[in-house]
Formats: sequence, C-alpha cells, structure tokens
Amino acid sequence: MHYIKHSLFPSWQNILLVFMFSLFLSHLTAKAGYNNIDFFLYGDFIHKNNIKTVLFSQKDFELSDPIIRLNTSEKLILRFDDLDADFKHYSYTIIHCDAHWQPSELRDFEYIEGFYEDEIRDFRRSVNTRVPYTHYFLEFPNHNLRPSLSGNYILKVFVNGDRENVAFTRRFMVFEERINVDGYVQQANLVRYRDRKQQLMFNINLGNYRISNPYRDMNVVIAQNGRWDNAIRNIDPKSIQGNTLVYDYEDKTLFEGGNEFRRFDIRSLRYMSERVNDIQSSRRHWDVYLSADYRRSFHRYVSDDDINGRFQIRTQDARNSDIEGDYAWVHFHLPMETTIQSGHIYVMGALTDWTFTEEGKMNYNFGEKAYELSLLLKQGYYNYKYAVLENEGAVADVLYTEGSHSMTENDYTIYVYHREPGDLYDRLVGIGHLNSSIPR
Repeated sequence: MHYIKHSLFPSWQNILLVFMFSLFLSHLTAKAGYNNIDFFLYGDFIHKNNIKTVLFSQKDFELSDPIIRLNTSEKLILRFDDLDADFKHYSYTIIHCDAHWQPSELRDFEYIEGFYEDEIRDFRRSVNTRVPYTHYFLEFPNHNLRPSLSGNYILKVFVNGDRENVAFTRRFMVFEERINVDGYVQQANLVRYRDRKQQLMFNINLGNYRISNPYRDMNVVIAQNGRWDNAIRNIDPKSIQGNTLVYDYEDKTLFEGGNEFRRFDIRSLRYMSERVNDIQSSRRHWDVYLSADYRRSFHRYVSDDDINGRFQIRTQDARNSDIEGDYAWVHFHLPMETTIQSGHIYVMGALTDWTFTEEGKMNYNFGEKAYELSLLLKQGYYNYKYAVLENEGAVADVLYTEGSHSMTENDYTIYVYHREPGDLYDRLVGIGHLNSSIPR
C-alpha cells in the first residue's frame, strides 16, 4: 500500500525530477539548433528511418526549389524511397503557414480545393539493387487536392491515414506575380567585411499593386542556396521612391560568401570517380570511402562549378535511376588535430535536408584524429559543406571549416509577403532570384 500511495501522490522530490527532466528535453532541443519543436513539423524533416532520398521540385527541373505560381498549370514532383521495400498506404495533406513557417489561422477549406487529404498511389519496387526499396511518386497539385491561396505551405506525408503518424514534411511555396524584384549581389561595402561577405542591393517595384503601409504590412525574407537557418527576415525598405521600395543597406542584407561546395560523384559504383578513394561491396550494400577532406578556412579562394548544395540522382550502371539506382554507405573523413569544444560539426547540404540533426552530426575519432560520418545515399552527384553549430546556436557557421570569400558563387531568393490589417494569412506576392556571379 505504501508504494501505491506513493505513485498516486508523488512527493515534491518526484515533481522536481519531472520538472528537471522537462527542462533537460528543452535543452536538448535548443542544442540541436532548433528553438521550437514545431520545426520538426513545419520544416523539411524526415520522421521515419525507412524514408530516404526525398526529392521535391518543379516538374522537369529537379534542381529547382518547390515553387509554383498560383492558379497556373505548373506542377511539383515528389519522389521518395521506402527502404522497408514493402507497400504502405501513404497519404498527404498541406498546411498553410505564415511568413515565419508557423501555421496560419486559416482552416482547411479556406486554402484547399478538393479533398483535404489524398493518397499517394504511384509506386514501383527497385530492380537489381543490393539495397531493396519501394519508390513512390506524386505529381502535385492535382485534381484531388490543390492550394487556393498563395503563401508558404508544408506538405505532410503520413502513414495509414493517421495524420499524427508523420513520415516526413516538406516546404513549398505558392506565389502571385503582383510585384517585381530587381537587384544584384556585390562585395560588401563595409571595409571590415569586404573580403568575405556579400551584399544584396535590390528594389521592389509595386507597380499597380497597393500596399497601404510597407513598413507595417510587408515581410521580406532572403534565403541563400535554399538554407533557412541563416535567412534574413523582417527587412524594412530603406526608402520609398514612388512605387519603388529601395533596399540599399550596407549592413542589413549581408551574407557570408562562404566557399564553393565540395562534391563527390557516385553515379557509378563500378569505378572510382574524382574524390572517391575506395569502393567496397558486399552482398547487402556498397561502401564508398571519400578522399580525406581538409579545413579550407585559411586557403585561397578557388573558383569551382557546383550546384550550390543540391544533389542529382543518377546512375550510370543502369537505365532507370528511380528504381535501379542503388544505395551506398558514403564515409566522410575530415582530419582535425583537436575537437570542437563548444559545438559540433555537421555535413551540410540538401543531402541532410539543410538540417542539423543526429543523422548529419560527425563524430570525432581520436585514433584517426578526424571527424567522421557515414550516410546512406542513393547513386548520384552530391554537393556538401562542413558546418559548425554552437551548442546553443540556431545558425550554422562555415567560417571555421570552409572559410568565407566575397567572390563565391551563391544563389539568393527574395520572398515578399503581404498582410493587410485584419487578414488571417501572409500572401506571397512576389519572388526575386539573384546570383552573385551575374554582373550588375
């Protein structure tokens, strides 16, 4: 009876332990670089270990961001593999979000035309691969489900009709062509940043589109190479000239130039391409050992063609990359004499969903004096970088591992959101694309 009474009426010591454990969980979330657990539902995140190689892009342009214009015939293509290699009932829905990727106040019927959820019906099993999988395919929007408003959206894929049993989530955007964004990228004007930072100079031309108070009703967000951790947000125009909003700041639109992305090619597992040191095979899988990397923070900038952190699924060993591309354990090796004391090193890029979770975190091998990581990846061509995330940080830093140069080629996307007082959602009224290698 003593133990029953103790479980029903916990002592103050037990209450304190529960409270301390809750704080510990919150601390772990912050250490991962995410200050809000909603990130895992309203960002790009894989919840199931059996899900691999999620691709979400414009139709016929697989290296593009998932962006379409409202009320057009433009399509997005979703592809992913299930390594359980069986058949599951995958369904999906969409969630409208505000400019900060939090759920808007709208209800389903206010932004969805058609059914509120739909099944993913197209799938094929892998052929002649050592790692078996089932490949799923979806073309979206479609006649069953389509967005009716512009803005930020989350595509949520779930299992067996249970919306709480989430397989993965993906961001996408639907925009209206109401305004024009024009600008260029240059070296930073401020002398202390000139060698390593890039400065965006741009204008927003409203034309006939009316915004009562741009300082109150607009939200401008700038993303670099598809990253969201280092996005610049909430920038007010420096001046207004007629219908043109001018953003010519010297300090508020600065990004680290970073360095060109590292790369490796595993389109074939029959021969060793550049940067592949060894390929080993077994009955169940392949192992690809990349050449040892090195810190580039003190090296001179070298121009190189890259795809700005993305990857492209291709196999040269078969005809159909979707179902005949095999998987391999790719082993990364970054020699360093000592460990990072106040953070962790991650492999960063689309291959890790631009997130900083356990999957992409490197471990230090004291015997080898190197950081190491193994990732299970499908055959293709990959870009990546090494990034440091401080223990309490939310923005990854590439200065320590990669260095930063104002001459680096980078893609920038400018998103312009508008919400009038009384509105329940942020309209995405325009998008601008800039590249640092394009001259003024």
